[in-house]
Amino acid sequence: MIPHEEKQTVKWYLLISYIILIAYDLFYYYIFPTIAEDKEWGFPSNFWYLTYVVLIAIIPVSFYLNRIKKQYLIKFIFIIGYLCSSFLADIFSFYANESTFKSGNMLEVFLVLSLPLFLNTKYFWLVSLGITIKYITTGVILGTTVVIMPIILITVLSVMSFFLLVRFQGYVRAISTSYDNQLQGIVKGVIATLELKDPYTRGHSERVAKYALELANEIGKFTNEEQKSFYYACLLHDIGKVNIPDMILMKPGKLTNEEFEIIKTHPVVGAEAVKNVEGIRDSIDVIKYHHERWDGKGYPDQLKGEEIPLLARVSSVADAFDAMTSSRSYREAMPVEEAYRRILEGNGTQFDPALVEAFKNVYPTWVKFHGEYPWNKKI
Repeated sequence: MIPHEEKQTVKWYLLISYIILIAYDLFYYYIFPTIAEDKEWGFPSNFWYLTYVVLIAIIPVSFYLNRIKKQYLIKFIFIIGYLCSSFLADIFSFYANESTFKSGNMLEVFLVLSLPLFLNTKYFWLVSLGITIKYITTGVILGTTVVIMPIILITVLSVMSFFLLVRFQGYVRAISTSYDNQLQGIVKGVIATLELKDPYTRGHSERVAKYALELANEIGKFTNEEQKSFYYACLLHDIGKVNIPDMILMKPGKLTNEEFEIIKTHPVVGAEAVKNVEGIRDSIDVIKYHHERWDGKGYPDQLKGEEIPLLARVSSVADAFDAMTSSRSYREAMPVEEAYRRILEGNGTQFDPALVEAFKNVYPTWVKFHGEYPWNKKI
């Protein structure tokens, strides 16, 4: 699911869930008993508040996960918190208690029916099996058959949701594939245009994207959507060079200070050019900050250390390696062994020390790709 859509869906999902839980408990345990005069009003026990305490505690956690762009984890934490707390509330309230166990909650019906919204098979099984197992375990511990009806209801609703989930996933997969193909075509067309302007960079963007994606995978912190967006951003990391005059971009000798200052504008220009492109804007920092340095001596903003976004730091290593191992207008390519040595020398100055260590692991793969790359290839 697109991160922006995930964020909006999770927000409304939590809001509706909290409203249903509060409204149902308020009606079933407080309003309805006053209508039926033979029933006492109030929760079965004080343990019933456990669910509310847990769900209230989840709210600040959700804000934190949203701030660090890990919205996809919120729904998992929410459902695990609800299942565990409601299970314990049932057991503590009715075990060795003369009160008759009451099962079922409208919130659980909503949770199961809303599963197709997330297009996530893992979450589907967590919710549907989680609720079912909760009732089975509760029935065994309390020795009651009252749980049979909610188990049957949840099973039927889960089957319905599963069919809808599969259909939605198929539709989204088809749309996503079509969109990816179009975006790839546009990106490669833009790269081809840039390389006509600067033939010495032919294939540079493609190689940097390949190297950077392998290094990102070595770190292992990114979702498939994040990797896809990162790959496209790497392909376009030098897009801002279309704004650089040919006489500077193609200059065979050393640049003057004034000319270098013009070159240094390309990350900001590139980021501005693609800031509204869906599928790339979430990795816009890669384009803007791929020339920042760990020691704060890079450009455009002289960011230092972890102030530099992680994926921008990743692309910086890949960009430097390919720049050194490919020919430019002002020098010949250097051997990969020399590029390796210089990357290691840049540990803690130009490059993130943790990424240099990860680079050592992917270096053999990079060398193999470099050796097999068709250097006269046109994208």
